[in-house]
Amino acid sequence: MMTDTQEYDVTVVGGGPAGLTTALYTTRLGLDTAMVNRGGGRAAMMLDTHNVIGVTEDVSGNEFLQTAVEQIQSYGADYYRDTVTDVSETEDGRYRIEASDVTTLTEYVVFATGFSDVRPDPPLPRTGKGLHYCLHCDAYMFVDEPVYVMGTGDSAAYVAMILLNFTDEVDLLTRGEAPEWSEETAALLEAHPVDVIHEEIDSMEKGEDGWLEAFVFEDGTRREYRGGFPMYGSEYNTALAESVGVELNDDGTVAVDDHGRTNVDRVYAVGDVTPGHNQIPVALGEGAKAGIAIHMDARTFPMDREEIDAHGGRVPDDAVPAISDRLRERARAHEGGPSEETAAADD
Repeated sequence: MMTDTQEYDVTVVGGGPAGLTTALYTTRLGLDTAMVNRGGGRAAMMLDTHNVIGVTEDVSGNEFLQTAVEQIQSYGADYYRDTVTDVSETEDGRYRIEASDVTTLTEYVVFATGFSDVRPDPPLPRTGKGLHYCLHCDAYMFVDEPVYVMGTGDSAAYVAMILLNFTDEVDLLTRGEAPEWSEETAALLEAHPVDVIHEEIDSMEKGEDGWLEAFVFEDGTRREYRGGFPMYGSEYNTALAESVGVELNDDGTVAVDDHGRTNVDRVYAVGDVTPGHNQIPVALGEGAKAGIAIHMDARTFPMDREEIDAHGGRVPDDAVPAISDRLRERARAHEGGPSEETAAADD
């Protein structure tokens, strides 16, 4: 299938909060930017938005993301709902991003490809209504409520103990598997008021509102829960980044500096695919820092002495402003900018 080829300064692969913020900054800072996003992701699964100041909790993940897409488009970014299949470096040093219906040639590429939580086997409640993946986002919901943690490793045991900060009813469900936590962790767990349930789950009960109410175990025991957290690890979406030589950390995340730079020139990574807290506000900050770093590297002015000398000792008048005609027109017409009448008069 033939695809359109478009040229950009920046292409962001992935459309979560970190990638969207990167695109927002690069576009507003005058760089022609594209985003290619296959859709879905952890943020899209949110029924409600927590811990994002200025965003009310009745906003769903999809609503949050759709508003962000509309914002970057309003500033002039191009958004493609598509799946990237290949990323490669070209002979002229740019990057070719190939998707099903579009190909971009770009100076900078930003991987915002995130990760997938490893889901336990059913029976399971609906995500957001008894099945939760973010302790820092959702523990507040379970103050004085019965909760569970699923898993057999150290992380599951520690999350179970952490939840005692919020409720005195915490069960750790191994679901018929042998515990794999260390002896030290076992000793700590024994000293905390956490019940370890080894039986597998046979079935579950939900209320009329769809929220989990209880699990029934294979031995016939019924235990009530309002919600809980599975702790089975993460699968990081790094294949595309690895294909251009990006280095990974031991935990499978992309290795980056404080501004999202990888070991590969002009290749960045932001959000859940990198180390750190998997939180929307953290992702927003990472995207902002990466966008600013790309701008500082890519901007035309100020020119250095060598570049100025190549132009005869002075920056040509027709070289400014450096922003593309397309983004310049969009900025002049954008709400909050100069009026259309003023822009026309200036022309």
